[in-house]
Amino acid sequence: MIPRTKLVIGLIGGMGGGKSELAALLAQRGAQVVSGDEAGHDALRQKDVKTLLVKRWGERILSPQGEIDRPKLAAIVFGQEPERRALEEIVFPRIKDRLHQQIAQAKADPNVPLIVLDAAIMLEAGWHKECDRLVFIDAPRAVRLARLKEKRGWSPAEAEDREKAQWPLSEKRRHADAVLDNSGTLEHLAGQVDQLLAKWGIVLCNRT
Repeated sequence: MIPRTKLVIGLIGGMGGGKSELAALLAQRGAQVVSGDEAGHDALRQKDVKTLLVKRWGERILSPQGEIDRPKLAAIVFGQEPERRALEEIVFPRIKDRLHQQIAQAKADPNVPLIVLDAAIMLEAGWHKECDRLVFIDAPRAVRLARLKEKRGWSPAEAEDREKAQWPLSEKRRHADAVLDNSGTLEHLAGQVDQLLAKWGIVLCNRT
């Protein structure tokens, strides 16, 4: 049966590990997914945020349409800790507020049985405090790098620059309440999801 207290499950792991795939599987089963990436996009569209970012890094970070160009901004901040810290100070408070608002709305919705928070730097930013349980999704480094190359076009060096901004995987794993293996097929991962939900006594309505 569904627990009386509506759970918020946070997804953690390395880049390319498959957090988005896991979130999608949980959404198919009826969970409400709150996306840190979407909250980040929303923050970069805010007028005051754009003003602060352009003030620091100039109009070179803007697209031809006048919006923040994420790849251009990433090329500046990743690999340069002072620049990355400056970006985090500007956008993190907005992301945190957005995530908190969306989680509160989901908790208040009687049609939402489970809430899933999918945010890449959840532990580093402290957003895991919104969660009741954390699930670590695991995959070998070679597999993760291949996925990042295929889906995002990142080289191993680019992936490493971004990884440096995150906690070591061993530390992330240490915080997890459960670990799922995503080195194989999506069907294999889906089976683990169903087993975990059953173990935690969570019954969801599959939307597919």
